[in-house]
Amino acid sequence: MNVPTLFGLCGAVLVGLGLYGLVVSPQPLRKILAFNLVGSGVFLLFGVVARRGAALGMGGDPVPQALVITGIVVAFSATALAVALVLRLHDMTGAATLAPADADEPPVA
Repeated sequence: MNVPTLFGLCGAVLVGLGLYGLVVSPQPLRKILAFNLVGSGVFLLFGVVARRGAALGMGGDPVPQALVITGIVVAFSATALAVALVLRLHDMTGAATLAPADADEPPVA
């Protein structure tokens, strides 16, 4: 097994764990962490694909590297916004979880 294959498998595992966490976990903070795992796995897979192309003699392309760096910055800012929203939810309700909606009660405005 060579290094790019190992990195590709690690990226696939990160994406799988993140998707599992998004589906299973009801807590918003855990969903944010799971979403970050998915993003990290995608960045790793994208980097492996770009590296394999450069290793095959196609030349080094700086565009995938720039896209990964931009994606990391965007993911960081989205995570900061999501954590701020969870903190605001905690300040307003006193809990950091979302209550399940009942069919009988109207939504609170």
